[in-house]
Amino acid sequence: MYLPACHRLLHKSMANVEPLVAPPEVPSLPSALDPSFGPLAHLETERLGGRKGRVLIIVQNLPVPFDRRVWLECQTLRAAGHDVSVVCPKGPGDPSFAKLEGVELYKYRPYASKGNKVSFIVEYVYSFLATLWLSLKASRAGRRFDVVQACNPPDIFWPIGLLFKALYRTRFVFDHHDLCPELFESRFPDGSRRAHRALLWLEGRTVASADHVIATNDSYRAINIERHHADPDRVTVVRTGPNTARLKAREADSSLRHGRPYLVAYIGVMGPQDGVDIVLSMAHHVVTKLGRTDISFTLIGSGDCFEDLLAMRESLGLKEYVEFTGRISDDRVAAILSTADLGICPDPKNPLNDVSTMNKTMEYMAFGLPVLAFDLKETRVSAGDAGVYATPNDVDELATLLVKLMDDPARRQEMGALGRARVEQELAWHHQSARYLSVYEGLIAARVNDQAPAGVAGG
Repeated sequence: MYLPACHRLLHKSMANVEPLVAPPEVPSLPSALDPSFGPLAHLETERLGGRKGRVLIIVQNLPVPFDRRVWLECQTLRAAGHDVSVVCPKGPGDPSFAKLEGVELYKYRPYASKGNKVSFIVEYVYSFLATLWLSLKASRAGRRFDVVQACNPPDIFWPIGLLFKALYRTRFVFDHHDLCPELFESRFPDGSRRAHRALLWLEGRTVASADHVIATNDSYRAINIERHHADPDRVTVVRTGPNTARLKAREADSSLRHGRPYLVAYIGVMGPQDGVDIVLSMAHHVVTKLGRTDISFTLIGSGDCFEDLLAMRESLGLKEYVEFTGRISDDRVAAILSTADLGICPDPKNPLNDVSTMNKTMEYMAFGLPVLAFDLKETRVSAGDAGVYATPNDVDELATLLVKLMDDPARRQEMGALGRARVEQELAWHHQSARYLSVYEGLIAARVNDQAPAGVAGG
C-alpha cells in the first residue's frame, strides 16, 4: 500500500512534527454561541454578588479564535459577564493585540521550527517565554486575574500558573485537550523512553499545580485520577460540543456529488495520526475491488500530510472520485455536509485516538449524518447508535460497511436522526457550558472570599 512520506518520517524525531496553524476540525472562524447562553450570565453574576471575574487563557497550539473549543469557552465566560484575556500565537496577518467580541487577544509571532531536535526545544522555550511576557503584560494592564487557564499541548505552562498563584492568589485551571505522552507514543512507537518519561512528568506537574482540571471526556478524566492521583472532585468533564444553532443541515446541493448518487465526506486535520490515507485506501478498495463507481468522496481540511495525500490520490488513480478542498469557508463546509450521505472517521486505533473525542464525529451528527468509524472507545461513546464500527484498522471491512450503508437509505436516515437528537439533547455546547461555568463559579468565589476582610464573605 502507498504510504505518505509524512508517515514514513514519523519515527525519526518529534522535531519533524510541525505545529498546526489551522483549526483542528473546523477550517474557518466559528460564529456566535447559542442564544441559550443568555440565562447563564444572570445566574453567574448573581451568585458572585455582582462581582465580575477576570480570566486569562493561555494557548500555544493554535491561534484564537481559530481554536474552536477555546473560542467557545471565551464566549461562554463573556456571556456570563467575566473579563477574558487570551495569550496565543499569531495567525497569518494577525496584530499583536486585538479585541474581538469583548475578548482581549495578546499574540506573539510563532517560532518557525527548522525540523531538528534543537529547533524543537527552542520552539517551546521561546513559546513559554513569549507567553510569560504577554501574561505579565496583560496583568499589568490593570487585570489581576482571578483565574489562569492553560490549554495543552504542550504541558509547559504550569510554572506560569504557580507564579500567578504566588503573586495574586490566582486560581489555576488546566484545560486538558490532548494526552501528550500518548501522542508521542502513537507517532513514535520506537521513540525515546526518556522523552516519554519527560512528557509524563510535565503532564503530572501540570495536573498537580492545577486547582481544577477540565477534561474533554471520561477517559481523560480517569487518566488524570489514576495516573496522577488527582482528586476526583477537582476533575470535571467538559466536552467540545457542537453549536447546534450554527451546525445544522440545510437543502442539499446535488452538484456537490459530482455526478454520482452518493457522497462521503471527511472534515478535519490531515496529519500523520488522522487516517486520511486510510480514506484513500478505502476509496481505492471501493472502486477497484467492490466495483462501486457511484460514490464520490470529498475531503475537507489540510495539514502536515496534505501534499503527500494528493500524491497518493494520483498514484491510486482516484482523482476522478476524490476531491480535496483544502481549508474552506463555513458556508461551503455546511453545503457539503448537508449534501453528504455519510461522514467518515478514519482515525486508526492507537494509544491516543482510542481515548480521544473526535470533534468531527459530533459535527457529522449535528448535520444528521450517519458515522462510519473504526471501533474506538471514545468514538463509540460519542456516536453510539448513530455510528457503524469496523474492526480497528481493517480498511477492507471499512469499505464493505461503507457500501452496505450506501445501499440502505432507511438505516442511514435512522442513524442520522439518532445522531442529531443526541447532539441536541446531550452533546451540544450549550449543555457543556454549564459545567464549564460551574468550575469558574467555584474558583472565582473562593478567590473573592480570600480577598475579603475578616468576617466579610464574598466582599
